[in-house]
Amino acid sequence: MASRPEHPAGAELGRVVDFLAEICIEIDTSLEPNTPNPHLNMILHLLRSHIEGRLVSASSMVAAAGVPYATAMRKLGDIQSAGLVEQRPRTKTGKSFSLHPSPDLLDRFNQLADRIDRIASAAFGAEGPGREAKDYYFGGSYVPGQALIPPPHALPRPLKLPGGLRILVHGDPTFMVMENLKRQFEQIIGTDIRQRAFSIDRLREEALRNATRSKSQYDLIAVDLPWLGEFVEKGLVRSLPEIMDVDRLDPSDFHTAGWRAAHWHGVPYGVPSQTTPELMFYRRDWFAREGLEPPSTTDAVIDAARRFHDPRNGRYGVAWNAARGTALGHTFIMTCAAFGQPVIDLPRIAGGYDADTLDGRDFRPMLDTDRAHAAADYLMQLMEFSPPDILSMSWYERVRPYAAGRIAMAYGYTLLAPYFELDETCPAHGNTGYLPHPHGPDGVPIAPVGGYVLCVPANLAEDRLPDAVEALIAFTSPAAQKLYAQNGSRTAPRYSVGSDPEVRRLSPIFELVDQMSWRDELQFWPRPPIPQISDIIRICGHELHDMLRGLVSPRDALARAQSRAEDIMRQPVT
Repeated sequence: MASRPEHPAGAELGRVVDFLAEICIEIDTSLEPNTPNPHLNMILHLLRSHIEGRLVSASSMVAAAGVPYATAMRKLGDIQSAGLVEQRPRTKTGKSFSLHPSPDLLDRFNQLADRIDRIASAAFGAEGPGREAKDYYFGGSYVPGQALIPPPHALPRPLKLPGGLRILVHGDPTFMVMENLKRQFEQIIGTDIRQRAFSIDRLREEALRNATRSKSQYDLIAVDLPWLGEFVEKGLVRSLPEIMDVDRLDPSDFHTAGWRAAHWHGVPYGVPSQTTPELMFYRRDWFAREGLEPPSTTDAVIDAARRFHDPRNGRYGVAWNAARGTALGHTFIMTCAAFGQPVIDLPRIAGGYDADTLDGRDFRPMLDTDRAHAAADYLMQLMEFSPPDILSMSWYERVRPYAAGRIAMAYGYTLLAPYFELDETCPAHGNTGYLPHPHGPDGVPIAPVGGYVLCVPANLAEDRLPDAVEALIAFTSPAAQKLYAQNGSRTAPRYSVGSDPEVRRLSPIFELVDQMSWRDELQFWPRPPIPQISDIIRICGHELHDMLRGLVSPRDALARAQSRAEDIMRQPVT
């Protein structure tokens, strides 16, 4: 049998299309007289091309039919009349067009993919003599009424954006998945995609620089959740209600914390593209061998780190963000949250602190409190059981040695889990447990929400606005988000994606994050999106780095951070 081509989607649909195509070939060539099925042959060709991101013309459909030209044209007309195939013009005259699977065809074949698995399992799998029984997860059978999300379908008309769709993003694994799927999404939206990716600090700088231009160089920009207040107050992004019908996004499908974090003054300004909580990764096999419980508290982290720390043999207790600046600043304010201390004097509410009503209020930094000192002391204790290069570790550096089997525990966003979940050679592969942030005596289990929302720049040319909105909806749809997950992303901003059976089979992260959301453990108040938050993060990252190096005492470091943050908070937002 010929080798199966790799599909960018990597989904059940692709497997079933390949399976049926090969069965058709066997039947057509093995039985006499030759009896091809032109309807099925053309549909399979259309679906395979859609999955692989290739344009389909009427002539290529006819060639795939396996019957004479006139017959094939009649059969093509049949499936078009049945609503299974859609035409999209490729030129202004409409004389040249491409063919695409209709949403109805994609939905039908997605259901067929599930039934094929059931039939094959019954015929050749567990029911066969001498075969082992195996648990089968048939579609949404474990959740009543749950259905598989079909693949994304082509927009009814191609987007008309001179120069193509231009996007500014962060250079992380999820956005790189989008880049890898570029050809397929270009077919879906009908135009070229030009994506620029930067590190987190350079991304913010470029977004701010873009706002000074008379017209935006980007149709969509990725905004880190804590930046939203700053970007709105400076007038850099458009509110969603002024440019679109927000109900088209199905807002109730987004994780509550991720959707709330996309708001300022009660108005949504972006659409969650990634909702990626920071968790504690830990080696389940190591903890099991030592008879240790998962490290749910900061005391348990220190005890376990002490047990596993063995520098002579190249093994260390824990890895975390300790690099100077933004990386350490994020670590400190989220560690403060784990000790029950928000970075500013947020009012208490049931389940935590109120970060929904931040605009128009005067806040005071809370960096020199008893709980903040407890958080700083915890970081000082972690230093003793960390790798020797901990003071230069940031987002990726902390996860790589964990994946390589040199670290017992590591703080990390779910978007970084592919480094070990997708690499079967990694010692951490299949041996990783996930927990909310271990908490201090005055804290509770929380998973600080990270990630990005896609926003429309305020200075985007008006003639590009309608199509930019259509692209925004397409890229954040359940079908698109499922496609990202199937190609390596470990972020799922929507409940429907995290509960899709095919997605859940990919990683335990999706179900765990859903459960954390239902338990109200996903929280965005640890990094409240006030306009000054980036400066406060940077201040903490510099002052505490001197503390970790032993240049200043924790008391002096926090006093300096508090004073500098107060100065920042008194300045007007410009």
